[in-house]
Amino acid sequence: MIRRIATALLILALLPLVLGVIYNFVPPVSTLMLARWATLRPVERDWVPLDRISPALVRSVLASEDARFCQHFGVDLVELNNVIDDSDGLDAPRGASTITMQLAKNLFLWNGRSIIRKGLEFPLALYLDRVLTKRRQIEIYLNIAEWGPGGQFGAEAAARRAFGKSAAALGPREAALLAVMLPNPYRRDAARPGAGMSRLAARLLARLPREGGELTACLGPLG
Repeated sequence: MIRRIATALLILALLPLVLGVIYNFVPPVSTLMLARWATLRPVERDWVPLDRISPALVRSVLASEDARFCQHFGVDLVELNNVIDDSDGLDAPRGASTITMQLAKNLFLWNGRSIIRKGLEFPLALYLDRVLTKRRQIEIYLNIAEWGPGGQFGAEAAARRAFGKSAAALGPREAALLAVMLPNPYRRDAARPGAGMSRLAARLLARLPREGGELTACLGPLG
C-alpha cells in the first residue's frame, strides 16, 4: 500500500512537468473547466491562436494583470517585494500574481487560500517559464481564463458573450472592459459595466503603453 501511494504521488508530481512540455503543441484545459465538466455544468471555450485575438486585448490584459510580463522569469520578485508587507502569506495580491503564476494555478492547481497551493504555484511558474515561450504563455492564458459566470472561458467566448463579436474584432475600450473583468468575472460584466468598472477601464486605457515595440520583441507580431 505504501509503495502504491508513493507511486501515485510520484506520478502526480511528474504530471505537470510532462504536461508543461506537451502544452507547447496542444490546447490545454484548466482545472476549473475540468471541475465544471465533472459536475455537469456547461463550459464554453473556443480556442483561437494569438494572431486571432485583438492586440488591444493582449496589451490590456498584460497592463492590467502583469505589466512586467516580458521582464520576469515566471515570478516577479520586484512586484512581490513591493506588496509582501500587505500580504497574509497565503494568497499574494493580484498585482503580485504573474500571468505565469496564474497559468500554474489554472492548469494544475485549485482555487482557495492555501499555503500548500501557494508553495506549489511558485516552482510550477518557474518551470512553465522555462518550457513555454512568453508568446505561448499569454496565448494559453487568454484561452483558459474564466471570463463569465456561465462557464465562459477564453477570449473568444468572452468577446462573443459581451459584445457579439470575435476576439479579433475587439476595439480598445471593449478590450479594456474585458481586462478589468478578469479579477472577478462573477461580479463584473463587460456587457453591462457599471460606473466603477467603466472608470477602471478608462484608467487602464490611459496608462497603456503607446508603443508596442517591447511587446513585439517579447511576443512577436500581434494581430
